[in-house]
Amino acid sequence: MTDDSQRNFRSVYYEKVGFRGVEEKKSLEILLKDDPLDIEKLCTFSQRFPLPSMYRALVWKVLLGILPPHHDSHAQVMAYRKDQYSDVLHALTVIRFISDTTPQAEVFLRMYQLESGKLPRSPSFPLVEQHFKAVHGSFDINQTFCEPTEFPSIHTDTYSKMEPEDEAFLAITKAMEEMVEDSVDCYWITRCFVKQFHSKFRDSLPQLPKAFEQYLNLEDSRLLSHLKTCSAVSKLPYDLWFKRCFAGCLPESSLQRVWDKVVSGSCKILVFVAVEILLTFKIKVMALNSVEKITEFLENIPQDSSDAIVSKAIDLWHKHCGTPVHSA
Repeated sequence: MTDDSQRNFRSVYYEKVGFRGVEEKKSLEILLKDDPLDIEKLCTFSQRFPLPSMYRALVWKVLLGILPPHHDSHAQVMAYRKDQYSDVLHALTVIRFISDTTPQAEVFLRMYQLESGKLPRSPSFPLVEQHFKAVHGSFDINQTFCEPTEFPSIHTDTYSKMEPEDEAFLAITKAMEEMVEDSVDCYWITRCFVKQFHSKFRDSLPQLPKAFEQYLNLEDSRLLSHLKTCSAVSKLPYDLWFKRCFAGCLPESSLQRVWDKVVSGSCKILVFVAVEILLTFKIKVMALNSVEKITEFLENIPQDSSDAIVSKAIDLWHKHCGTPVHSA
């Protein structure tokens, strides 16, 4: 029996007895021993299989560019990342944007805004320029900051009207906090996840609602017709699905398997999760006849079916888009 035949036999056996992940974990461990790490193969693995929890943060950091492919650089690079994290955190504390009581998700949003040059503006704190130059060596003279008299909170009236992108960042951060224990890792993964999502998929994201309609029609045209009859197609929770990547919709234990695919290069998996949600709750949705009721239900789906929804969505994704294969 050839090596490939033995491998295929073992994979089928493990799957039948409920140990499918054993073989996958061994394969990933072999990939993680490569030096330098092969980014393409790690992407392909992540597209084909769920990442084991013990390796997920490491693989995500490599795929998101937080860590380089060379193992011997990992410790030094993460030390730099930690220093930058501390510098930005200190800057926000000095200019009184955060305090010890500020929720971590809000802290991460402020850090992201500061590093992106999008911190809310106010012309009344000139010392910020000196401090930020001392920390980062440069300062955008057009960027100004909030009054230093108190710690502004996202939940106060000042920030009651948040930008949609900030709401999405907060939702993703809160979900990431449940997946990644270390705060430095959590910030960097969230930051790079969001930046990659908007840069890599910038042209694809506006097309996702149309793709959703297309694939739902292929899977269940009657269900799509019902949504059209109710004038619900344009009112579905697309922001929750395609801007927040289902953060706040699916529990983190299920969501991380979806994000494995997003991190490794596919935003289209989000379409198939949305399609599978509709297919799973078809009877319920078909019984609802108003846009408001359909939208409200889809924004608050029962959590007990989430694992099955994600598994079926991944199968649908492979069915329609194919299964990635390593290049030799």
